[in-house]
Order: sequence, then structure tokens, then C-alpha cells
Amino acid sequence: MTAARAGKEHTGLRGPGWPVLMLRVAGAGLLIATGAIHLDLYLTGYRTIPTIGWLFLLQVIAAFALGLAVLVTGGRFVIAGRLVAAAGAGFALATLGGYLLSVWIGLFGFREVRTTAGIVAGVIEVAAFAVLAALALAPAQADAAGQAPADGAAKAPADGAAATPSRFPARIPPAAARAAATIAAALAVAGLVLLAVAEAGASSPAPAATSTTAGLKTTVIGGTTVLTNAKGFTLYSFAPDTPTVSKCYGSCAAYWPPVTGTAPASSGLPGTVGTITRTGGAHQLTYNGHPLYTYIGDAAPGQAKGNNLNLNGGLWHEVPVSR
Repeated sequence: MTAARAGKEHTGLRGPGWPVLMLRVAGAGLLIATGAIHLDLYLTGYRTIPTIGWLFLLQVIAAFALGLAVLVTGGRFVIAGRLVAAAGAGFALATLGGYLLSVWIGLFGFREVRTTAGIVAGVIEVAAFAVLAALALAPAQADAAGQAPADGAAKAPADGAAATPSRFPARIPPAAARAAATIAAALAVAGLVLLAVAEAGASSPAPAATSTTAGLKTTVIGGTTVLTNAKGFTLYSFAPDTPTVSKCYGSCAAYWPPVTGTAPASSGLPGTVGTITRTGGAHQLTYNGHPLYTYIGDAAPGQAKGNNLNLNGGLWHEVPVSR
């Protein structure tokens, strides 16, 4: 009888362990995955963006740290496991919120555009939130066997009397768990919907792009005379370009809209204005052999936030004009 009872209890303990273990591994993996995406973005240029660069670095560190913490906690450390899982879920949700804000209104002068990396990261963050919320609310392994969790404070008395309930959050009351699960599910669905809406609304805006029908101009920024379009937005050159070929397409052209149009007979500038033909047939303006671009981070004329950025595969510079 004793052996049979022990075997039955042992089986009861193993059953709920595997789902929780799967949630733990999946949650940690998703956090590490979003951290890896942000690390790649950080190393390939985001580190040069003021404020945004530091935020990306902090996000990377936090994602890897929380991912590892989710892996090593749990088991007998019920309270620690729940708290770490809840922290990871909150982190994933906050990261998604920051991304959505950067798409809609911009953050610290930087506005995000629709990219494959952004979409993938957003989906991973929603998944991480859902998985880690489920992990934080999952019954403790010992709970399923009708016992107090190992670190849940209260233990069964030696004489077999009923165990006193363990303190929150070691054991979450079923009603509270159901309410929290409903809220978490609603937040996950809302996150997916908002991500879809944001990506659908995110375009490849070209606030400073123009044709030469209105002419090119110059302005002084930081004591340097630089080239602008007709609206006064700063124009940039991309280091990997050649005088006849633009290397900026796809998501690069979303951040750095090419300046398109036809070269005027006389620009009134001391340099040479010309055009190249982009893939697809559009004509892009050049100045002294440099294809010209604007930067979506410049929200108003007279700004040059894209100057000296190392983004989208190369360095960007404002175009100086010497008279």
C-alpha cells in the first residue's frame, strides 16, 4: 500500500512538470531570440542612433539575462520562477509597446518603418508574453499532487493534518489565475492586432523626397553649408554607393528615401547635378557623383539627424556644398 501510494504520488508529480518545462524552455528561447534580433540591429547600425542605440543595448542585455533566468529558475524555486516569468512577460510587452510607439509617433526623434526584422521581432514578443504569462500562472508542480510547493512556506504537518495554504505567489488561487489568464490572453490578442495595424499603417514615407522641378537648395547646419531639397530637408550620401549605382534598396530605402526626378539644365549650384537609373526605372538625383537621399528621422527642415550614422550597411553623410 505504501509503495503503491508513493508511486501514485510520484506519477502525479511528473505529469504537470513536462508542460511547465516546455513553457520554460519556449519562453527562454523566445526572449533570447528577440534579444538576438535586437543585437543584430544594434551591431549593424542602430548603435549610432542617439538614445535609441543605448536602449537597444539595454534591451539586448535584459533579454538575454531574463532568458537565462527563466531557464534556471522554477522547479523547487516556485516563487522565483513565477516572478522571473512575470518579469519576462512584462519585458516582452514593454518592448512591443516601444516598437509600436516608434512606428506610430517616433521615439527620441527616431521613427521606425515597416521591416521584416521589425515584424518578426513583434510576433516573437507577443509569443514570449503569452508563453511567459502562462508559465507565471501555471500550477506549481507539487500543487497538482495536492501538496504545498517546496518553497511555498507552508508544509504538511508530520501527523498528516491538512496543510495550510502557501502564500501568494507560490500558489495562486484558481479564481485569480483564471482572471489573470483571461487578461493575459486579451493582451496577447490586442498586441497582435495592434502590431498588424501598425505594420499596415507603416509605410515608406518620403517626407523630404522631391523632384528637381522645384530645385535643390542649400542651408547652413552647424556652421556647414549643406545641400537640401526644395522643402529645406537635408540631403545625404551613402558611402557604399558608386557614381552610377545606388546600393540602398528595400528597408534601406524606407529609412533613406531616394531623391527622384530629373536633373535641371542649370541648378545654380557649384557642383554637378545628374541622375542615375534605379532598379525599376526611377531616376535618382546625384550631386558630384553621389546619389542623394533624405532621412525619415529629420522631422523638419534644418535638421541633420542622419549625418555620420552607420546604418543599413554603411555610413551616411550630409552633402556639403562649397562655394
